[in-house]
Amino acid sequence: MTSTAAPHTSHRTTARIASIDALRGLVMLLMLVDHTREYFYLHAQVGDPMGANVSPGLFATRLCAHICAPVFIALTGLSAWLYGQKHGVAGARAFLFKRGLFLVALEITLVNFAWTFDLTPETYFLQVIWVIGLSMIALAGLIGLSRPALFLVAGLIVLGHNLLDGIHLAAGEPGHILWTVLHDRGRIALDFLPWSATARTSYPLLPWIGVIALGWCAGPWFAKQTDIAARQRRLWLAAGVMFAVFVVLRTINGYGEPVPRWHTDSALMNTLSFFNLTKYPPSADFILCYLSIGTALLAALYHMRPRGLTVLAWFGSAPLFFYLLHLYLLHGANRLAGLFFEPAHGALVSVDHWAWLWLIAAGVALATAPACRRFGALKQRSDWAWLKYL
Repeated sequence: MTSTAAPHTSHRTTARIASIDALRGLVMLLMLVDHTREYFYLHAQVGDPMGANVSPGLFATRLCAHICAPVFIALTGLSAWLYGQKHGVAGARAFLFKRGLFLVALEITLVNFAWTFDLTPETYFLQVIWVIGLSMIALAGLIGLSRPALFLVAGLIVLGHNLLDGIHLAAGEPGHILWTVLHDRGRIALDFLPWSATARTSYPLLPWIGVIALGWCAGPWFAKQTDIAARQRRLWLAAGVMFAVFVVLRTINGYGEPVPRWHTDSALMNTLSFFNLTKYPPSADFILCYLSIGTALLAALYHMRPRGLTVLAWFGSAPLFFYLLHLYLLHGANRLAGLFFEPAHGALVSVDHWAWLWLIAAGVALATAPACRRFGALKQRSDWAWLKYL
C-alpha cells in the first residue's frame, strides 16, 4: 500500500489508498502514545481490563490505544486482498506465508531486543508483530474458501471464541503449548535455550484470525470499479451493525466479555467502564467495539483534507519501519534519561502526569516523520523485493 498515486492514477484510486494508509498511520500514532505509557509511566501500569482506581485521564489514554490492534490486523487482511488482485490468490498466499514467517522471526529478535535491550532475556514477549505474522500464515490457508464461507468462519471465531474461555491447560499437559498460543494467555518454557527463559503469549492467536479474515472479506468493497459513495455506505453500515451488537452484548453484561462492567459514584468512570474490555485475548465485545470505531474512521477519512491524509499516510505507508524506530527511540531515550536523573544506577524514569505521555509521543512523532516519509517514498519507487516486507 502506498500513500501517493502515480501520475496516471485516478483521483478515485488515490483517495482510496490514501484513506487506508491514513487510518493505518492514525492507529500507529495512537499506539505510540500507549507505548510511551509503557516506558514512561512505570509507577502506574494498568491491568487488562483496567480497574476503577485508574485516573480518568490515564483510563482514556489507554482506551484510545484499544483501536490499534483490531484496525491494523483487519487492514492487513484488506491489504492482502488488494495484493491478490494484482498477483492472484496463489501470489497472495505465498506472500502472506513468507511475510508471516518474517514477522514471527522479527518479533523474537529485533522487537524483543527493543523492549528489553537484553540478548538473553528471561521473557520473550510474543506480542502484536508475532500475532500479525501468525494471522497472515493462517489467512494464507483460508483464502481458498469462498468469500461467504470465509466470512462465516470469521464471524464464528469473533463471536464464538469466548465460549472457550473456561478451557485451561497447565504446563506439561498435552496441548498446553498449542492452546497457550491459540487462546489461553500464558507462558511457555523455552527449555532448548542455554539460559532460563520463557515465552509470554501476550496476544493469543485465535480471535485475530477472525479479524484478519474479516479484513480480507471487506476487500471487494475497495475494488477499483467500486463507487466511493457505495463504499462509504457499506463501511458506515458495517460499523453501525458491529457497534449495535456490541452495545446489546455489553448492556446485557453477560456473554461477550468475561469481566463484567462495574459501577462507581462517578458517572464518567461508569461510562468509561462500558468500553473497558478484555484485550488479551480480545473478547467478542472488544473486537466489535473497536473494529466498529476503526471502520467508521475509515469512512470518515474520505472527508479529511488531503494535507491531513498525507501526513498520516507518512506513518501508515511505512508501519513496520516506524514500529521498530519508535520502540528503539523510546527505550533509548528513557535509558539516557535514567543516566541523567538516576546516575547511580541508571534506572528507567517515569513522568508524574499522564499528559506528559501525549507530549513525549508528539515529540517522537515529529522526530520520526521525516524518516518515515522518506522510507515510504523509497518503498514506492524501488523495485527491491525485500522492501515489501518492511
